[in-house]
Amino acid sequence: MTTLAAGALEASFAPHAGMVCHSLRHDGEELLAQRDGVEGYVRTGRWMGVPLLHPWANRLAEWEYEALGRRVDLEPDPVVRDRKTGLPIHGVLPRPWTVLEQGPARLLAELEWGEDPAFPFPHRMRIEADLSPGALRIATTLDGAAPVAFGWHPWLNARREDAHVELPPMRRLVLENRVPTGETVAVPAFSGPLSELDLDDGFDSVADGAVFAVTGGGRRIELRHESGYPCAQVFAPPDKPLVCFEPMTAAANALRTGAFAVGPCTAIFSISVDSA
Repeated sequence: MTTLAAGALEASFAPHAGMVCHSLRHDGEELLAQRDGVEGYVRTGRWMGVPLLHPWANRLAEWEYEALGRRVDLEPDPVVRDRKTGLPIHGVLPRPWTVLEQGPARLLAELEWGEDPAFPFPHRMRIEADLSPGALRIATTLDGAAPVAFGWHPWLNARREDAHVELPPMRRLVLENRVPTGETVAVPAFSGPLSELDLDDGFDSVADGAVFAVTGGGRRIELRHESGYPCAQVFAPPDKPLVCFEPMTAAANALRTGAFAVGPCTAIFSISVDSA
């Protein structure tokens, strides 16, 4: 485990568990849902904290895909199964990363990816995490000619009864069986109470600099798509005190539809925290 500190913020990462940011604390208060903890995440892939979703974010419509001339059957591979649909979701189980640099408020780590059965496109992943007194900034680089479909999944604690949510203008993806159909609907910016939301929606046309925010409990948390994340998922289940703003490099099911870029690429997002 590795902890960064700057002012009132502390961020902890677990390199052995896929470089998950398993804790983000502001003035000593935990901001991230812990669920089954880091070891539960390693064993079962049940997400917590701020996990990297690689080599794809969200669901695939089937247990096979064809990309860059390679056909892949995921059934025998250690990938995560969505409990609601039975579909493969959010890539493979977390793997150990190598820490290259570490300072009081900076962490650099790397994952070498070879001819993996679940994603047979050799590449290198690099994560640079920088913590300032007001924000955690994470830059993710995929170096290699591989499909770019990764994302992140921040699980932010939020009391539904008093939290307020803000979403930027973007396009909502029309879903069938929780997978995009290809149709989209333009939606304006939204601002309203979390208590009224029941969301598990995907979006594209998310502009660089777009901000997703939740305010409550005496603080404001903003997730900013700084660059390289044109898609997002917003998850706010009505029975849980949390909201997830998920930056994604491609929409769900991209490995099957072909709607992905090819590396190398770098994508950056940040989570800022301030007293409200």
